[in-house]
Amino acid sequence: MARESDDRARRRRPKRRTGEGGRRLHSAGAAIVVSLGALGIGLLLNAPGLHKSATIQPEGWKRDVALAVTGPLETVSHTLLLDRPREGLKSALGRSADDVVDTVVAPVEQEPTATEAGPPAAPKRERFTTKQPLRIWMAGDSLAIVPAESILREVSGRPVEPVGEIEGRLSTGLERPDVFNWFTRTRNVMKKEKPDAVVVMFGGNDDHGYMTGLPDGVTISSFGSRAWREEYRRRVATILSTATRNGAFVVWIGLPITKDAEQTRRYDTINAIVQAEAAKRPGRASYLDTYFFFAGKDGGYAQYVEDGAGRLVKMRSDDGVHFERAAGDLIADKVMKRLEQRFRLEGS
Repeated sequence: MARESDDRARRRRPKRRTGEGGRRLHSAGAAIVVSLGALGIGLLLNAPGLHKSATIQPEGWKRDVALAVTGPLETVSHTLLLDRPREGLKSALGRSADDVVDTVVAPVEQEPTATEAGPPAAPKRERFTTKQPLRIWMAGDSLAIVPAESILREVSGRPVEPVGEIEGRLSTGLERPDVFNWFTRTRNVMKKEKPDAVVVMFGGNDDHGYMTGLPDGVTISSFGSRAWREEYRRRVATILSTATRNGAFVVWIGLPITKDAEQTRRYDTINAIVQAEAAKRPGRASYLDTYFFFAGKDGGYAQYVEDGAGRLVKMRSDDGVHFERAAGDLIADKVMKRLEQRFRLEGS
């Protein structure tokens, strides 16, 4: 009787499924559970980055929903110490501030300018040699990368030493410190590295009417409005003053003419602000106008420009905004001339 009962039990029990080589096969439900578990762990490990991505979205219901989801997720991740692996990796890559939402645009006490206290005394033309090279920091948005690479080639064998790597950060600028805070970064570099010269290019992503990090009570209605100009002027002045008060000479590369006429007009607005602020700091800052470097014979945008030998050279990328290497080389040559006017580069 007991034997018959055991036989019936064995017949009712489902037979284990095995694959090739006797490998046990799991049900689809088990695979889904494992996948969901892995997804959950992945979300917790990446929670700080997800929360920052939600924070920097434009205001609206999508941002509200994203914050409602990622906020608690980040709290749980931090409580369970699951954010530590990401934190360690970012630190090893020198990007520990990536997940920090920093919107502070701390104003710097400005130096006396040409319009405030008469023409300030021009700084002494310092001498640099191979034993004591000129230390230069290059930074900006994606437009800054190609010219900076050309400058690196240009200074090879000369008494110039780059400070770290080129800091070309895509989709950043002075409008959105929540995406990347260039004000904090510039202050930290000047304090820690103390470069003698700073070459920057900002504004390629700043032709919008939305800013973060606004002072209390300040609102921005639209790009180019009086409020927008005043706030953007303050931000340009903050970058310039942060560098110059720490003894650096700044070359600010202006935005170029682009294939889009409306974008070019917006860039003109930005360029005018930068040029005016640089002019207040003679001998300490220099604005490099690139507009006509890349204009055709009719004064409009040209992707190909004639070189000194009359040959057409491709200067601009197919997107009508970014630079090709030949354009970077041209800008680098002009930047070096500004640096040579300001410094004595001996042994070059």
